[in-house]
Amino acid sequence: MADQARRGFATELKDAVTPRAFLLVLGVLLLQLGFITSYVGALHHPTPHELSIAVVAPPQVSPKLVGALEQVPDDAVRATTAADRAAAEDLIRDQKVYAAWIFDPASTQDTLLVADARGPAAATAAEKIVTAVDQTQGRTVKVEDVIPLAAGDAEGLSSFYLVIGWCVGGYLVASILGISAGSRPANARRAVIRLGTLALYSVAAGVGGAVIIGPVLNALPGSSWALIGLGSLVVFAVGAITMALQCLFDIVGIGVAVLIFVVLGNPSAGGVFPPPMMPPFWRAIGSWIPNGAGTDVARSIAYLGSTNVLVPLLVLVAWAVVGVAVTMVAVVRRPRVGRERIPALGTDRGAEQATA
Repeated sequence: MADQARRGFATELKDAVTPRAFLLVLGVLLLQLGFITSYVGALHHPTPHELSIAVVAPPQVSPKLVGALEQVPDDAVRATTAADRAAAEDLIRDQKVYAAWIFDPASTQDTLLVADARGPAAATAAEKIVTAVDQTQGRTVKVEDVIPLAAGDAEGLSSFYLVIGWCVGGYLVASILGISAGSRPANARRAVIRLGTLALYSVAAGVGGAVIIGPVLNALPGSSWALIGLGSLVVFAVGAITMALQCLFDIVGIGVAVLIFVVLGNPSAGGVFPPPMMPPFWRAIGSWIPNGAGTDVARSIAYLGSTNVLVPLLVLVAWAVVGVAVTMVAVVRRPRVGRERIPALGTDRGAEQATA
C-alpha cells in the first residue's frame, strides 16, 4: 500500500507540476533574485564617480582648484572651468555639469552652485566634496540652488515615478493582449490591429499621466503637451518590445520584458540617484533603457528647458521601431508552434487554426 501511495503521489506531482511549469517557476525565482541583486547593487552604496563640477576662478587660481578637485580619491570628480557665473549656470542648465564652484578672491567664502532638479544626491555630494577641499585651504563655501525642485516634488522623484508608471502600463497591456489572444498574432493584419490598439492605449496613458502629475497633483512643472508626447512614446516603445518578445519566446517573453524594464531598467534609470552616483554597470546601461531615457526627458521638460533630449528621444524611438519590426517579421516569416486554442473562443490562435 505504501508503494502504491508513493507511486500515486509521484503521478499526481508530474501532472500538477509539468516540466514546462517547473522551468517557468525556476525562471520566476531567477527573476526574483535578479530583482534583489539589481536594486540593492545599484542603490545600497551611492558614491560619486566623475561628478562634473565647473570652476570659476581667476586664471592664476583656477588650475590649482581644478587640480584639487581631480585629486579627490576614486575619480570622484570630473573638473572643468567656466568663464564666469553666468557661463557656469548655463552649463548646469544645459546638463553639462552638476555643480559650479565660484571662487571669490575678495574674501574667504566661496559659492557652490547646485541644481537639486538634477538630483539632490548629486548636489549633496558636490557640496561635501567642495566643502572638504575648501576647508583644507582655510576657506568656507555657501550653497545656492539655481534650479530648485517644485514644491510638489520634494525629493525629485516625480519624473522617475511618472516614467516607471508608463513603463509598467506598456509591458502590462502588451502582456494582456498576448495572454488573451495568443502570444503571436495570427497574421500581419492582426499584428497591425494589435499594434494600433497599443498605440491608442499609449496616447490615453500619456494623457492620463501628464494630467495627474501636472494639474491634479502639481508635482511637476513644464509643458503638459510635451509630457503627453513623451508618455505616449514611452508606453508604446515598452509595449512594442514586450509584444515582440512574446512573438519570439511566447509567455517567456513576458519574463524577459520584466528583466529588462523592472530588474535592470528601474534601478538604473537615475531616479533615486543620478548616474554619477551609481556603480559602473547600472551607470552604463541606464540611459539606453526606456526607463532611464524617459526619466531624463521628463526631468528636462520639467526643469531644464527641454535641453539635451534628442539622444534619449532617439533611444525611445529605436526601441519602438525595433519592437514593431520584430513583431511584424515574426508574424510574417515564422509559423506558430505550440498549443492551439479552440476556434470558437475567437482568439488569434483559433483564427489561425480555422484558416489553416
